[in-house]
Amino acid sequence: MIKIYWADTGEVHALKGIDAVFQPGAVTAIVGPSGSGKSSLLRILAGLDRATAGSVVLGGTELNTVPQRRLHGVRRRLVGYVHQRPSDNLIPYLTVDAHLELAARRRRWRDGGIDELVDGLGLHTRRGHLPTQLSGGEQQRVAFAQAVIGNPAIVVADEPTAELDSRSAHQLLENVRRLADTGVAFVVSTHDPKVVARADVTLLLRHGALESETVASRALSVVDAAGRIQLPPDALRLFPSRRALLEIRDDGVWISRP
Repeated sequence: MIKIYWADTGEVHALKGIDAVFQPGAVTAIVGPSGSGKSSLLRILAGLDRATAGSVVLGGTELNTVPQRRLHGVRRRLVGYVHQRPSDNLIPYLTVDAHLELAARRRRWRDGGIDELVDGLGLHTRRGHLPTQLSGGEQQRVAFAQAVIGNPAIVVADEPTAELDSRSAHQLLENVRRLADTGVAFVVSTHDPKVVARADVTLLLRHGALESETVASRALSVVDAAGRIQLPPDALRLFPSRRALLEIRDDGVWISRP
């Protein structure tokens, strides 16, 4: 996918051809420095923004072609979103139970499972409490609980552990892993190495491009549909002329300086 913003100073290429798959039941960590495109990617995956070009398929629905008047319903059915600040996810005057019941109604979910979800997240003694009566970690657990009710296709979380202490963050990550095992795809933007360590897949963005994908501790360079490879900065410094020699061999492709 490609995302271009237009500003007074000209075009801003926030995403430059991101090609990725977010599998059900997997936790994907999105990492990269500020300005790398993480927020743009999250917003597009959540249906809050549209890609300028490319295809974004979520639960069998092509988001880029859904009419604007239907997009809200698609987001409500297919997407759970968790903000960085715990309090931003909750309504001050609703109890934990009221939040989960509201989320179930919005997704037209009538199959129950709220009791099991609350118990699994360790919130069974907090069901009648308001957000101000909960710790930051408890608030984030409620946010994730309401995000997964109704089995959305994806849950998108923006730095969910950034404002939590280490104990609360650890508990939250344990519960995210448990929730992912129900079959929901989790995509988490983060700078937290603990989140990265618990992720199944890590996507490293740099300057709006996908630099690498790490699966099972193996960092893989990404080849896009046009055959372009994003080299990591350490490797890029070896090619000051921005030109390379390619040699195709039986066991692969070798890249060297001219």
